[in-house]
Amino acid sequence: MNVNNMISGWYIYTNQIPQVLLALLVLLIGWLAAKGIGRAVTALLKKTSFDNKLFANLGTNRKYSSETIIGKIVYYMLLVVVWIIFFNMLNLHLIAQPLVNMMTTITGAIPYLLKAALILLLAWVAAYLLRLLFRKGAALLQLDTRLVKWKMAENQVEAHDSVERIAQGIFYFILLLFLPGVLGAMHIEGISGPFSHALTSILAFIPKLFAAGLILFIGWLVAKLVRDILTNFLKSLGADHIGERYGIFKNQEGANLSSIIGTIVFIFILIPTIITALEKLDLKGISEPAIAMLNHILTLIPNIVVAIILMLAGIWLGKWIEKMVVQLLWRLRFDSIFHQIGIGSLTSENSKYGLSQLVGLLAKIVVVLLFAVEALQIVHLDFLVTLATGVIAYLPMLLAAILILGIGLYLGHLIERVLQNVIKNTYSRTLAAIAKYTIFAITVFMALDQLGVAHSIVNAAFILVLGGLALAFGLAFGLGGKAFAAKYLEKLDDKLDKKNH
Repeated sequence: MNVNNMISGWYIYTNQIPQVLLALLVLLIGWLAAKGIGRAVTALLKKTSFDNKLFANLGTNRKYSSETIIGKIVYYMLLVVVWIIFFNMLNLHLIAQPLVNMMTTITGAIPYLLKAALILLLAWVAAYLLRLLFRKGAALLQLDTRLVKWKMAENQVEAHDSVERIAQGIFYFILLLFLPGVLGAMHIEGISGPFSHALTSILAFIPKLFAAGLILFIGWLVAKLVRDILTNFLKSLGADHIGERYGIFKNQEGANLSSIIGTIVFIFILIPTIITALEKLDLKGISEPAIAMLNHILTLIPNIVVAIILMLAGIWLGKWIEKMVVQLLWRLRFDSIFHQIGIGSLTSENSKYGLSQLVGLLAKIVVVLLFAVEALQIVHLDFLVTLATGVIAYLPMLLAAILILGIGLYLGHLIERVLQNVIKNTYSRTLAAIAKYTIFAITVFMALDQLGVAHSIVNAAFILVLGGLALAFGLAFGLGGKAFAAKYLEKLDDKLDKKNH
């Protein structure tokens, strides 16, 4: 290698020095320009209320504001352009080409971004205007005061917060409506397609929901109006006094005949309204079972009305029969029957109910129970019908057992008095007591047998008691009472001989 070749080699590098220096100067100037433009964009945006309006709900504790982020984006994009110029000036196309491709992609997306930004701006303007319109309308109609009046808010502050939440909901709902357009403008089909479908379904459901709510509201108003009119009409006719007179309803606040009938009519009107509202929603998974249930209730309503009328008639008839039975038994002096059968302590002077009143009450219960069985049969409550029918079928046996006990007690005391009057000696009281309690025991076993309380056990117990008494009597006279029996048998034989002579 000679000196000329070495010098020519150095010339190759030294000739590139001005180009490198120029490229570095361009890089420095471009970097300073990009930084200055980024700061200028940030400063210009901070002079506007862009960040406060767009991100007002995110608070003030964010690390970077939206103006700073936009300024940084402008800075880095300009810096990439500067680097592309720098590498091209140095003929480093291998490094510059990827950056050029990246910038081409970004600049190609700018029209889509501008279109999306324009749609978003239009959405923000529309949402802002509708929110402002709602606030003005709420202030004009004094909606916060009405919310307190309708008891939908506790105080004015809470009502104002509710109105403000509704206004914010309207604002973001309008932005949500424009969101598929924004995503479509940026050609993000993977997100915009499903989102548009979901939003379309929601928007299609809103009219149905509004129609259902409107039907329900109108039906509720009509039902409430009819209830108030009917309740006041029945009150003016004296229906409450009729209910109190027959003892069907007590005179209590909110529990009277007119209000109850009005509430029943209110329910009758509201049930078809609910069915119609559910049909409007077209939610088959929810509406069909609910409609089937309400239709079943609606078909049962006439039966329920007839059952209620039967129950009211049964209560009225039961009260009338109670009065008739009490008056009839009082005239027959039925209250003194306990004294006649020897248990007068059960009818003390301080008792709340006399015997005739108790019998009248039982008669009323039986009548009401009969009507209740028929009412339950009408509403198809088979289990309760079977239970009540069993109770009614058992009542004759119970009454027969009570009658047997009463007759037995009466006969026992009657036999006791007869024996005491006929046998006038030292042992007359003992024999009379034995006869009385023997009749009582037989009566108790007969009553238990009539009630059907374990026939075999009752019969076995009666036989054992009777056999035991007979055995005891036989043993007493056979072993320990021979002399006693012989003595009284001789006296009896002498009396018979004297009568024959």
